[in-house]
Parts: sequence; structure tokens; C-alpha cells
Amino acid sequence: MISIAGFAFPAPAQTNDFVAQAQVRFDTNTGLWRIVGAKHQLELNPTNLACRVRTPTATWELADSRDGDLLIRHGGRSISLRLADANRKTVSSHENGFLTGLKIELAEFRESTNAFDVTLQLFLCFEGTEEEVVAILIASDGEARVQRCDWPAGLKADSFDTTMVPYMQGMLLPKTWPTRTRLYDTMCFGRGLYQPWWGHERGPAAMLAILETPDDAGCHFEHPAGGPIQIGPRWVHSLGRFAYPRRARFCFLDKGNYVDLAKRYRRHAIATGRFVSLREKIARNPAVARLIGAPVVHTSILYHIQPESSYYHKDDPAKNHQLVTFDARARDLRGLAAKGITNAYVHLDGWGLRGYDNLHPDVLPPCPEAGGWDGMRHFAEVCDQLGFLFAIHDQYRDYYLDARSYQDRHTLIEENGKRPSGSTWYGGRQSILCPSLAPGHVRKNHTAILDQGVKLRGAYLDVFSVVPPEECYHPEHPVTRTDCLRFRGECLDSVRAWGGVASSEEPSDWSIRHLDLVHHGPFALDPNPGKGPAMGIPIPLFNLVYHDALLMPWSLGRGEWGIPEKELGYLHALANGGMPYLGLNPGPEHLRQVLTLCALHRRVALLPMTNHEFLDDSRQRQRTTFADGTQVTIDLESDRWEVSPPVEVPASAQ
Repeated sequence: MISIAGFAFPAPAQTNDFVAQAQVRFDTNTGLWRIVGAKHQLELNPTNLACRVRTPTATWELADSRDGDLLIRHGGRSISLRLADANRKTVSSHENGFLTGLKIELAEFRESTNAFDVTLQLFLCFEGTEEEVVAILIASDGEARVQRCDWPAGLKADSFDTTMVPYMQGMLLPKTWPTRTRLYDTMCFGRGLYQPWWGHERGPAAMLAILETPDDAGCHFEHPAGGPIQIGPRWVHSLGRFAYPRRARFCFLDKGNYVDLAKRYRRHAIATGRFVSLREKIARNPAVARLIGAPVVHTSILYHIQPESSYYHKDDPAKNHQLVTFDARARDLRGLAAKGITNAYVHLDGWGLRGYDNLHPDVLPPCPEAGGWDGMRHFAEVCDQLGFLFAIHDQYRDYYLDARSYQDRHTLIEENGKRPSGSTWYGGRQSILCPSLAPGHVRKNHTAILDQGVKLRGAYLDVFSVVPPEECYHPEHPVTRTDCLRFRGECLDSVRAWGGVASSEEPSDWSIRHLDLVHHGPFALDPNPGKGPAMGIPIPLFNLVYHDALLMPWSLGRGEWGIPEKELGYLHALANGGMPYLGLNPGPEHLRQVLTLCALHRRVALLPMTNHEFLDDSRQRQRTTFADGTQVTIDLESDRWEVSPPVEVPASAQ
């Protein structure tokens, strides 16, 4: 017995049930450090920081330290260094009760005669019975500040066959893919990385890299024509400091592919609270249930283009002001109901004072030309009568210089001390609103709309879930990227607080817990998502993780936004168990497709996507599987599809 403060406790039993702990060893003959576990072995070469992980079925080799993998700022200059060039390297064993491995301390970095007061602590450790590798980076600096660090290095080219990246919906890239490939952006939570992970396959084995501290992270990425691809973690400063430890995880599967890697990341998303299921969202807000099996009707009131806008039509001024009244749009919706549509999500653009993408964030009152408050109330009432859910397009990032509240002191200030400026969108000259001010404007506007008796049922906060988080350097309202995400989340949560459906433009990992619906999440195209061939090979990585956590509609036409040229969006919508977009005047074929998708959506919307597979070498024949056993087979070449078991579609749509 062990006695503590008069209480007696039984001594721990001496059993062999505990997991054998990995051992750290140094090989004096080779100069390599090793972490030797029951399944895996990691080797570190301290001279160049190259690593090798041996598993039962594969060897994964991380590249040597390279020029520019460390960027610091000193004396007003950005200075490029190499991690392995540190004049002092110390390697020791590290163990904290659940991690076992190595601690590498790097110090005394120099450029010519200049010495920099920067110290880096790098940890490489095994965790758990699966012996996943956890990599931790801690930076200590003084006058010299760490700006960026690329560590651990990416895999050597001969260590893998294919790479998969959650580039928008997802991309599979064979190592020797013949076309140069790039990411639209390389920071987490943009189109380049909807989710903070990527993976590789080698023979039967697979490896997953997860950025566990993604707010100030991304990747460096390069794939020239013919390959090979290079991809690895990239950590960046936050308001000039590396103020917290950065952490990545590497998972190794003896047998697996991109589906297995997505499922491993899904486990991570659930464990960290990023995954919130649609069932849970419906429990919090029953209005979300009205979207199951519903089409999305995306329509508008006023498109007004200012002369300063890049979209301004100098040769045809009539195109710069296109108006449809609230009453006319209400009649359009009644026409849809007459065609048998009994449930829909209605997203309304251009309802504000001067129409779409104008005057934000001061968009009230509703467009006077279209009917003002009375017209908007009537439109919302008609939506309610028809059983449709009415949501508005809204915007709290673009900050227009002719907005009533505009002041220079309220804009975001970039690291270089400058204020963003542009005039791309319809509203003309604009800057960017500091993220810290967005929640107040959201509450102000939505409260005013509800107080006017408008039966508003949802709000779409434009770009919040697809633009990577931003920093603000204004001394009155400094904002880190983490702060930025918190403020955006607060805006979206405020919609749910008054009972609305929260939506935004595209899905990103951080926003899943805050969102019910996004307006698209298809594939990356070249040169941009608007139109063109696919970047690499499209795969549904996002839906393999989050299908049952988010509602996502799809365009149904051929080669439309985010749909590879020549391919039919309808087939991708079927394969992904998605919602359909519905036009205001659908023909019989379009209506049949919409009702078919709605029927499938009612069956699988709340279910995980459990598998995706290519059925032939052309990769044109594909099959997805959902948790109830439903399988959707599509042939992108012949435009054929099959759902098994078949869905029941109204006779009028057969």
C-alpha cells in the first residue's frame, strides 16, 4: 500500500499491459539520431536536418534543409537563411509522458559578420500506439524576428507516387503529372487549402500531413510540368512575432489511399471540435431542416455598377443599372410554386439601398426603387406563404469609400502600413473593413431588418469562409489572423442567434462549426474557378470529411463555375449528394434534374460519404458511397449515371 496524508491507496499492479515506449538512440558510427518504436523508426541527420521514417510497408524521406527555409527580419531588412546553417545545433532526447522523441535546438544564425539573436526549438516525437510523428516549432527571438519558417521539409521526390491536396473540393496529382500546377493561394482556409492537410501515396501505403495550428500556416507548393511536386509546411509570423508553438502531425498508413487519409483527418476534425454535424445544427436551429431536399434559388433585385468599377459598361450604360422590384420577384417565386416546387432556399442579391456590392456595410434602407421596406416585407411574406426560406446576400469585408460610416481609421492596415484599396466590384472605390468592426455592423443591420417586421430566415456573409484570415496593424484595433477568424465566427453565429440559417461563399475548415450552408465548393480550374480544365484530377476530399456537416449546392450545367470544361455539373452534384440550383423559369429537363437531386439529397444529406473510387483508368467513371449503402455511379464521358437503390422522383418529373 502507498500512504498519502493518512489515506491508503493500492499500489499500481505490475503488468505488461502498458504500451512499450519508443527508445531514443544515437548512432556514433553514422551520426544519426533514431526514435525506435514498436512499428516505426525515425532517423534524423543533424547536419542537414533530413529525416527518414520507416514503416512496415514504406520509407518516407523528408528532404534536406534548403536555402530560404528560415526568413527573419532585422534592421528593417528581410534576411533569408538556412535552418541547417545554424552555428550551434544541440540534439537531445525528449519525453513528456505521451510524446517520445528528439529536441533539436538551433541557434547562432549568421549572415557575413552579423549574428542574430534567434533560437529555434524543434521537436520530433512519436505519439500513441500508431506512432504518428508530431513536429513542434518554438521560436525565441529578440531584435531579429522570425518572419517565416518552412519545417519540416517536404518529401523527397522518390518517396511517393501521388499527392492529394484539399485544393477547393480536392485534387489528386500524380508525381509526373504533365501540366504545371499551382495553388490559387497557399495559406490555410483559402481556395488553395480548404482544409489544413495534404497527403501522399506510395504503393499500398499512404501518409498524411496535418497542420494542427493552422491559423498562421500554409504550405510551399510547386509542381512544374512533368513534376515532381514539392509541398511542405510553412509557418508565418503573427503581427511580427512567432508568439506560440507551431505544430504538425504526420500519420502513416500501411495500406490506404486518399479516402483513408480523408477519414483520418475527419477523426481529427471531430476530436478538435471543428466537425459539427448537420443533425446537431438542426437541433440548435430547426430551420436548417427545411433545407434538406430543397433547391437553391439565387436571384436578385438591383445590379448597379459605379463608373469607377472594373465592371462598368462604358459603351452600353443601360447595363449599369438593372432593376427588378420586390413584387416582381415575388411573382417569379409564385411561378415556381405553380410548377410544383414546395420547398426552396431563396438567396436574394442586390436588395440594399444601391443594390449588389454597393455601400457596404451601410446598406439600409432596402432599395427604394424596388419597393423599400414595404416591398421587402411583402417579398419575405410571400416566401413564407410558399414554404420557401428567405435569406439575404450580405457583405462585411469590402468597405466602400462612399458608405455612410466610412472613415480611414476604420479600415484594415496591412503590415507595410498601407490601407488596401481597389475598385473591382460594382460599388466602385473600396478598402477593407477591419475584422474587429464587422460584428457590430452585422448586429446593427440585421436587428434593423427584423425590427421592421421582415420575415428574414437567413443571411449569407460574403467571402468570410473563403478568404484566408487577415491581420490588421492599426494601433486602435490590431487583429491577428486568429482574432480575424474569431470575429468572422461571431458574425456568423449572430445569424444563428436570431434563428437564421448561416451561410457564406465556399467551405473552409475553420468555418464548419459556424455555417449551415455554402454556395459552392467545387473544383479548381485553370486559370481560375470561372472556367477551364481541372487542375490535376478532381476528387471529393472535402465531402469525404464534411458531407454530413454542411449543405452545399451545385451548378448543373456543363463547364460552369468550378466544373471542369466539358463535364456536366449535374453528374458531380449527384456523386456528391448535393443540393441543386434552380432557375426562376426552369424547363422540363432542368426541373427533372432538380427534383431528382432533391430526392437524393433527402436520403443522404445527413450521412457521411464513406467512399469514392475510380472505376477505370480514364477516371471518367466514378462511384461514391454513403453510409446507408447508397451508391452513385457517374460516367463523365457519356453523361450517364445511376443511383442504387434508385431514388423516387415525382411522376411529373419522370
